[in-house]
Amino acid sequence: MAGFSWDVRVYFEDTDAGGIVFYANYLKFFERARTEWLRAAGVNQQTLMQEEGRMFVVRSTAVDYFRPARLDDRLQISVVVEKLGRASVEFFQQARRQGEPDVLCSGRIKVACVDSAALRPGAIPASVLAKIDAFHPPT
Repeated sequence: MAGFSWDVRVYFEDTDAGGIVFYANYLKFFERARTEWLRAAGVNQQTLMQEEGRMFVVRSTAVDYFRPARLDDRLQISVVVEKLGRASVEFFQQARRQGEPDVLCSGRIKVACVDSAALRPGAIPASVLAKIDAFHPPT
């Protein structure tokens, strides 16, 4: 599955008392990777809010955990667009140790585009849709 990836290192703050990544922190890693994916596609989220009055919010998540990541691991977080809609994007993301094939964690995350003032659903601006589609067409 082709896609975008972003590398992160596991810091002490990401782990529990046993030195294993706390389960909810994978969502933070996934969020960072999606933000960098948008940036690489040419979409700046501050500009999107200020000039278009739109922002992306997480609507739903489904996460599976397979193996633990530990303190000081370097992780590779992948981002794949599964579905690009008029007002939402559905992603499939995975976390692996850098250079290793085993998936540690995977998730399906749906983000919705909302009006940044009213926080009501709104269409993704055409210019943003074009950038996303050109950079990373849905699978």
